[in-house]
Amino acid sequence: MTAPLVDPFQRAIRYLRVSVTDRCDFRCVYCMAENMTFLPKKELLSLEELDRLCTTFVRLGVEKLRITGGEPLVRRDIMTFFEGMGRHLDSGALKELTLTTNGSQLARFADQLYAAGVRRVNVSLDTLDEEKFARVTRWGRLPQVLDGIRAAREAGLRVKINAVALKGFNEEELFELTEWCAAHDMDLTWIEVMPMGDLGNEDRVGQYWALSDLRARLAARYTLIDTPERTGGPARYVRLEETGQRIGFITPLTHNFCESCNRVRVTCTGELFMCLGQEDKADLRAPLRNHPETDAPLEAAIREAIDRKPKGHDFDYSRQRADGQVSRHMSHTGG
Repeated sequence: MTAPLVDPFQRAIRYLRVSVTDRCDFRCVYCMAENMTFLPKKELLSLEELDRLCTTFVRLGVEKLRITGGEPLVRRDIMTFFEGMGRHLDSGALKELTLTTNGSQLARFADQLYAAGVRRVNVSLDTLDEEKFARVTRWGRLPQVLDGIRAAREAGLRVKINAVALKGFNEEELFELTEWCAAHDMDLTWIEVMPMGDLGNEDRVGQYWALSDLRARLAARYTLIDTPERTGGPARYVRLEETGQRIGFITPLTHNFCESCNRVRVTCTGELFMCLGQEDKADLRAPLRNHPETDAPLEAAIREAIDRKPKGHDFDYSRQRADGQVSRHMSHTGG
């Protein structure tokens, strides 16, 4: 029996988030600069290397695998990777295979994702206003995303909407987004903007809308029922009595959720980040490429890194500057 991954704080690592590309067909203002320089393709893990890496993590006890980017569905031949991961669902070793997407390619791939064993997707959508959507995504087109959401639901995928809370941008859409998600039987999770990467002219502190304020506004209109439900990630949930839907809050700034963190992240270049809000990392690409015949060095590198997993992050906006900011872009780590 392979010993499971347990960090220094006795948290078992059951959840892996893997970025399969740093590329995206959007340029969201809180995620990346408009004129991004993307990595040379030779630096990215191949689909075969990604399969081998994820398979090793599954063997070490990971039960939930979330595929991210960039936009994961712009990676060429990405469906072969999803189809390969399906064998771990079939064996029972993997409990869930899912992805976070901007929705732009869902109309093309929804049926194939369902066939590969995906049953749930998170779609990032911060506004239902077409002009504002174009502004926040820079390159995005709202009708394309709405078509993708529709295709996903028709394929049988459960869709959850992820919205980044942006001060002065989508505050006035709080109730519209809530009611729209309720009408389409979709849960909604709000995320506080995180201080990651140089965005050019964008101001992190100016973007920041505390979810404590957002929740108070919801509570003024709806009856919020706290629920112990978890989906494996950092969100804390309430149920709205009036609509029956679930609303999640991911609050790295106003409420540190690190005490129960069971997650690690691997970038598209094979860097393992034990914490989204810390710079410490481990190189998994070298043991993958230098030892094609054995996974033992890869497994050893993973275990050594998990032994360094910190208790929590250092994100802080309390002093009117984005303390704890990390230099890499969210698109590099994979959210």
